[in-house]
Amino acid sequence: MKVKNGHNVEVHYKGTLTDGTEFDNSRERGDTLQFTVGSGQMIQGFDAAMVGMAEGEVKNVTLAPEEAYGTHVPEAFRNVPREAFESDVELELGKVVQGNSPNGPFFAKIHELKESEVILDFNHPLAGQELNFEIELVSINS
Repeated sequence: MKVKNGHNVEVHYKGTLTDGTEFDNSRERGDTLQFTVGSGQMIQGFDAAMVGMAEGEVKNVTLAPEEAYGTHVPEAFRNVPREAFESDVELELGKVVQGNSPNGPFFAKIHELKESEVILDFNHPLAGQELNFEIELVSINS
């Protein structure tokens, strides 16, 4: 049997950046990833790579940013007053902070620190990156 859209699958995978840095690995977590192919649960390129795979097959794919977490969007930067942060929050470049907005909870990376404000980057941490995945199809549970 080969994977089609709508199939429930179980996979192991390893994700790396173009420089070889590993950013995720299901085996290291000791747990497979389960999802429905074509349902939008996964990034577009990962989902598309599953179609046509057979149980036990291993596939290596490279995804352009548009197939993964998208390009780095300049509009995703926001200036936030320093007083919006709790006094015990350590503000440092590159640190990921969590907060609440009228739209719900959010995560953002500190891009720049100014005297009276903090510039936050709301892009996904892997936005703009080409991603490599080694995918092993463990099972198809149609």
